[in-house]
Amino acid sequence: MAVKKKFSSFQELLASTPVPVLVDFYATWCGPCQIMAQIIEQVNPQISNRLQVVKIDTDKYPGLASEYGIEALPTLVLLKNGQSVDRIEGVLQAPQLVQRLQRSL
Repeated sequence: MAVKKKFSSFQELLASTPVPVLVDFYATWCGPCQIMAQIIEQVNPQISNRLQVVKIDTDKYPGLASEYGIEALPTLVLLKNGQSVDRIEGVLQAPQLVQRLQRSL
């Protein structure tokens, strides 16, 4: 289950998180983004103790989307120590998502 938290900056969020961060770049109007959100919720019990999931609405935060080179939605970016270690564009089914994340963790 997603928990809403407020931070003064994305860098503050990354600095305050001791585990890797999976950033879900999405838009509310994006159908595949809604599908991917359901898949992330489905796999969350398997990954929640190993990483933190953060959702970024690209319409509200275009600067962050630009900084991370987001050109397609949905895009997932896995960050370890603030550095991108994996990037997934489009929809993956739950087993493939878990497998891909486990390789990078």
